[in-house]
Amino acid sequence: MKLRITTALFLAATSLSAPVTAEVSGPYLAARQASINADYTEAVRYYSRAVVQDPSNVALLQNAIIANLGAGDVETAARIGNTYKDAGGDNPIVTLVRNIAALKAGDFGPAAEGSTPGDGLGALIDGLLSGWAHMGLGNMADVNATFSRVAETADFAALAHYHQALALAQVGDFEAADEILSGERHGSLSLSVRGVEAHAQVLVQLDRPDDALALLDAALIGGFSPELEALRDRIAGDQAVVYTFATTPQEGAAEVLFTTAVILQGRAAPQDVLVYSRLANFLRPDHAQSAILSAELLDDLGQYNLAQAAFAQVPSSHPTFFFAELGRANALNTAGREDTAIEVLQALSRAYPDRPRVHAALGDYLGRQDRDAEAIIAYTKSLALSGDDDRMAWRTYYARGIVHERLDDFAAMEADFRKALELQPNQPDVLNYLGYSLVEQRSKLDEALAMIETAVAERPESGYITDSLAWVYYRLGRYEEAVAPMEKAVQLLPVDPIINDHLGDVYWKVGRFREAEFQWKRALSFDPEE
Repeated sequence: MKLRITTALFLAATSLSAPVTAEVSGPYLAARQASINADYTEAVRYYSRAVVQDPSNVALLQNAIIANLGAGDVETAARIGNTYKDAGGDNPIVTLVRNIAALKAGDFGPAAEGSTPGDGLGALIDGLLSGWAHMGLGNMADVNATFSRVAETADFAALAHYHQALALAQVGDFEAADEILSGERHGSLSLSVRGVEAHAQVLVQLDRPDDALALLDAALIGGFSPELEALRDRIAGDQAVVYTFATTPQEGAAEVLFTTAVILQGRAAPQDVLVYSRLANFLRPDHAQSAILSAELLDDLGQYNLAQAAFAQVPSSHPTFFFAELGRANALNTAGREDTAIEVLQALSRAYPDRPRVHAALGDYLGRQDRDAEAIIAYTKSLALSGDDDRMAWRTYYARGIVHERLDDFAAMEADFRKALELQPNQPDVLNYLGYSLVEQRSKLDEALAMIETAVAERPESGYITDSLAWVYYRLGRYEEAVAPMEKAVQLLPVDPIINDHLGDVYWKVGRFREAEFQWKRALSFDPEE
């Protein structure tokens, strides 16, 4: 489903400046800075203090609402939203939060009103949520009328028809739902992965498992999806498949919010997208995709503790659990909890012993902690599972080769790098690493030069690869030829101590002694490792 945004986006997640008294200025400034940094935990703490001291300041209240949304506390955000409204505040995001909280509690009246005018994203969200609120009120005629009214705006039609199909499936009218999802009634909807999952479940209810399998197979040609793979396996294995995609009005509304987040991703700031993914997850705590999206957004914002907590919301029974745990391990590692990240991956490798990716990831994390012998074991397990012809396994051969080099096992390093190049010819990182290593060993210098020249041609703006080209000229005694690429390498990476040191060596060999001493001193000024 495609949507062209025709007017301003329905967003207001940016922290506002607020006039405050001297007593409030301290916590307000701390909260505002935390909001700018997307540090929602700290922002909540300081805005809570500020609001206690100035409870009628609508700007403070709005900022506190956004901070609580970022932190994942929608109930508190909605409670502050009520205070905000009583204080005279008026903001579409705050209204949305209050409506969603009411809808979660079974109060469908506020969302059913659907009063946002226009053809922008706000009107679309409002209209779709109104349809699901009418579902909660139990009037299917109003549900169909609402979705049909939303579909009158051309850019909204596909999403409106999609949600109407979900509503029909929810009340057991799978024939009508299939007519819409298959494109027979309104034309093709260009279903997303979520839409394909819903349609396949509908087809099974109509006793058409073969059609469901054909639909899933066609979708999986375009890329891997754990949800679709799991559903396909269940259908192919003659397991019972009931319709679970959206079985309550709240679950339907959660799908509206998740779809909004997906639409906005890449078009709006991560802070803004996060509002919708958090609201979707609030309405439907088992919505793994919205939890993962929230986690990924938080990771992008540098909020690693909140990110790993969001990843942890995905239950082990869900098909995406494997990927959520990989994400959680990454967030833990980035937050400085390296040992915990490794423990997560070790547990994951026991739960999924046949997945090459988890063993490769474990090898990466062990290698970063200089647990090289353990890393070799993990990489070797991954490669044994991948098979000799898996072209994507080049990364694991490359990673294992790097560890072999750290262990001074140069023969094993070279074998791994050459296997990586067999699977991924002309891969510049591998060519550069192998070529540079051969240069340092004073081995096969002509071949090393050819490798690095190819790597430079593949990636000419890489300072490290350009440095390698200059260094092989240096090792071959071709000092004058080394000058130009080494100077370019320093331009590309001006504060790298090794490259500056190399430039000093090259200058010395061509008789530019004063410049050489300057480069060596410059290299030392960057506080290099011993």
